[in-house]
Amino acid sequence: MKIKLKLFRYNPETDTTPHYQTYEVEADPKEKVLDLLHKVKWEQDGTLAFRRSCAHGICGSCAMTVNGENLLTCEALIGNLKKQRTITIEPIPSLPVIKDLVVDMESFYQKYTVIKPYLINNTPPPPTERLQSVQEQRIIDESTWCIMCGACSTSCPSNWSNPDFLGPAALLKAYRFIFDSRDDGADERLSILDHGDGIWRCRTIFNCVEACPKEIDITYHLSQLKKAIVTREI
Repeated sequence: MKIKLKLFRYNPETDTTPHYQTYEVEADPKEKVLDLLHKVKWEQDGTLAFRRSCAHGICGSCAMTVNGENLLTCEALIGNLKKQRTITIEPIPSLPVIKDLVVDMESFYQKYTVIKPYLINNTPPPPTERLQSVQEQRIIDESTWCIMCGACSTSCPSNWSNPDFLGPAALLKAYRFIFDSRDDGADERLSILDHGDGIWRCRTIFNCVEACPKEIDITYHLSQLKKAIVTREI
């Protein structure tokens, strides 16, 4: 079938304002949105800019807004989209656009580094590895699925209104280490989160859960961070 792709276009070197450009491509319902972007770039307009790498839902680089929803274009089947004949593709919101569908992720990763996304352990390294039980691992298992695509944070209204908000992705990574039985930095990280631009800016809207391509219950994990801070204060 023929598909019309309505693509967000913006080249800061030549354009004063963003605009949309429509392309028509042949598509199969089993193809992915990323496949259609490739057809446009390789067959019709080589100036189109977008990010992609693995094309298997692992790297997270192809996150975009498709028909108003944040998702990975390498996972979005044409046949599953509500509007199949005309597909509007835009960059994920709230981040500066570098060109077309490519956004500047610098602020996103700066927030990620704030929560110290690495193991903090004050004991001497063991001869082999630091062990934890199966039960202990299950507590953090789902939070480790995050691929840092940015779909959750850029779908968050709290993030749209306050660019200083750490955002769901960084907070989820904080959970991953705070609740890791091998980590000694929980109290330090909870202090980093315990302010108006940290965990308390989360309004439990659930946009992050809907946007997450890995189906992580992000809001649940963030609620556990809130409980941990309150419990610590008590």
